[in-house]
Amino acid sequence: MSIRQTFIAAAASLIAFATVSASVLPASAQTLRYANQGDLKSLDPYTLRETTTIAHHGQVYEGLVGRGKDLQIIPALAESWETPEPTRWRFHLRKGVKFHNGDPFAADDVVFSADRVRAKGSDFTTVIPADAKVLKIDDYTVDFVLTKPNPILTSQWDVWYIMDKKWAEANNANAPTPAAATSPSFASLNANGTGPFTIESHQPGVKTVFKVNPNWWGKPEHNLKEIIFTPIASDATRVAALLSGEVDIIEPVPVQDIARVNGSANAAVMAGPELRTIFLGMDQIRDELLFSNIKGKNPFKDIRVREAFYKAIDIELIKSRVMRGLSTPSALMIAPPLFKLSGDFARPKYDADGAKKLLADAGYPDGFEVGMDCPNDRYVNDAAICQAVVGMLARIGVKVTLNAQPKALYFAKVFKTGGFNTSFYLLGWTPGTQDSHNVMHDIMGCRDDPASPRGATNLGGYCNKQFDALTDQVLQETDTAKRDQLIKQAYEIAAKDWAYIPLHQQALAWGVSKKVKIVQRPDNQVLPYWAVKQD
Repeated sequence: MSIRQTFIAAAASLIAFATVSASVLPASAQTLRYANQGDLKSLDPYTLRETTTIAHHGQVYEGLVGRGKDLQIIPALAESWETPEPTRWRFHLRKGVKFHNGDPFAADDVVFSADRVRAKGSDFTTVIPADAKVLKIDDYTVDFVLTKPNPILTSQWDVWYIMDKKWAEANNANAPTPAAATSPSFASLNANGTGPFTIESHQPGVKTVFKVNPNWWGKPEHNLKEIIFTPIASDATRVAALLSGEVDIIEPVPVQDIARVNGSANAAVMAGPELRTIFLGMDQIRDELLFSNIKGKNPFKDIRVREAFYKAIDIELIKSRVMRGLSTPSALMIAPPLFKLSGDFARPKYDADGAKKLLADAGYPDGFEVGMDCPNDRYVNDAAICQAVVGMLARIGVKVTLNAQPKALYFAKVFKTGGFNTSFYLLGWTPGTQDSHNVMHDIMGCRDDPASPRGATNLGGYCNKQFDALTDQVLQETDTAKRDQLIKQAYEIAAKDWAYIPLHQQALAWGVSKKVKIVQRPDNQVLPYWAVKQD
């Protein structure tokens, strides 16, 4: 079985869910109105690696590969590919494709996009190895030459979107503008992709209108003429808009409103498991925390403090009270369907008394103060989870000052482009590759080398060189059984280090009009190019 076939089979086995058949599409074109709790901050496809933003960009831009309805890797702007040698991948590009402005798509755009996605300001630098060479063989053939084998190279490329070199250069958009930038760039306010929809208008924080691309190279499976996206931060307002028919799809439906939506005449909740893991992280790299009353040292550098924080979290209470049963507590930083040995790990039990003793042993018998960063419009009940954590840590003497804010401000503050400006935080992560290596490299890898993409989203700076060595072995190991054992060893190291506090996998809950049929993938990307709306 080829590398590509292996990953198609692996992804296809993850989960089954509803799909829409193109043969039943009604002829009439429709307007789909969609609301999310968060905003679409930028149209530049390289500035923010966040699921909802990526999904919006995916209506307009495309990668060399894509993911199908069951998450399998499928051809997109590349019709086919092969590995003529272990460290060389060759991609044969689709001919006759045009960008929305009429520019033809060709190999120069791929080479340009490979450089741009690895440039300063990009939030996607890890999708292509920094030392990889990207070579134009001819106008429709591109080689990626690696320094070492990488059997999962294309696994992240469904979110690496190809940009128009000519358009970018003409508009001074050769490099991405960081999400934290105060002045928007041309590429953050305008878009020019090859995808099934174009951007007609974009008002950040207000509304974005997508129009169907009549010249798209693919065969549409939707019946839409336009998509109107409106950010609605208020849960009550968002649900009311769905129930009144003002919008057709909302994400998410607050867990407390699921029964109400299901009991309505106009809409229902589309539910399913999600692959995202929600977790807590701690700044373990600075000698002094940015936001704490402890000066001259960093309490999180002490393994006893990290263990105390972990054991102070009553995950079952979060599940029952905050999530109302719609979560799956996790012992690992990856969802069980994505790692078959996850059953070998058990989550440590809640133990407030034990946590107090650990703090006392570490020299903090009365606890300490620390700031916590949290989004309030990105994950299911994110702010409520953080508030619960604040209360639980108070029981062991830790006073947490919570800074919960909209995701655009949160990500701009805590991500690499904002200088990892946090001491304690909540984050959610769906591995773009559907594989542990992504978690191990991007979230858990050392970020001590500024020239390396490793640890690009390791906000707390956890670092264990033995863990990193296993991560590198995992990337190159092609024997599945051996690879799983290497992954297990790495997760065991992180567990002994009390590196992170995994919380749970949240459940998907989309509110969908009864007039709409749409595919729900467990990566939680709302993708209207698979939507059918009835009159």
